[in-house]
Amino acid sequence: MTVQVVFVHGIRTSATMWRAQVTHLLSRGNPATTIDLPGHGARMAEDFTLDEAFATIDRAVRDAAARGPVLLVGHSMGGLLSIEYAGSENAPPIAGFIAASCTAIPRGVGLATYRLLARSFDSLSDRGQWLADRVLDATLPPETRADFGAGGYAYDAQDVALRSLSVLDLLAALGRIRVPMWFINGQYDQLRINERLFRRVAPDAELIVVPRTSHLVTAMRPRVFNALLDLAITTLDQT
Repeated sequence: MTVQVVFVHGIRTSATMWRAQVTHLLSRGNPATTIDLPGHGARMAEDFTLDEAFATIDRAVRDAAARGPVLLVGHSMGGLLSIEYAGSENAPPIAGFIAASCTAIPRGVGLATYRLLARSFDSLSDRGQWLADRVLDATLPPETRADFGAGGYAYDAQDVALRSLSVLDLLAALGRIRVPMWFINGQYDQLRINERLFRRVAPDAELIVVPRTSHLVTAMRPRVFNALLDLAITTLDQT
């Protein structure tokens, strides 16, 4: 059966951030599903809750699993949520898992600092979008720049989503994951802070660090990330 891929986006972004990956997968014959989490993208008018976020991931995974083995791929916040989901006590129907740019435990001083910075940007003119656009224009290639924010930016959901992440028990979840797993990080990603701890808890997971890349590894190096998707899919095809 053909491997199905389910993508979970990061905070503030939406399903559109995966367009380069979806195009690549369709060209090789692997169906792809992208979701909008509550409060994001086409669902920006909704409130963000963890229960609905997990329910959204679960619906997409179970729908895809009816057609073939599922590779779950999450980036940043989507990766953290997907770790918790993949490591549920009642294991979900996934065959493999890519956790991108999310080897950090979202609590304590680090999370408080991130929330403070986010609120500071919210107080700027246009909620700091002008500054974000300049950074993205300088760092993302033309093939992903327009798609990255095409679904809009979920500023209203940002703080409640960040606060919600503090209740996740990621280490316990990691210890329960029994499918092939890959941690993919950019070399300069700030969320590599707990990378060694994650590797100790999940020693069978493969760590891949993409050189000269920051947190937005999927968009900054789309062809490299697509090649890593190929690696994961080929691995699942052979199991």
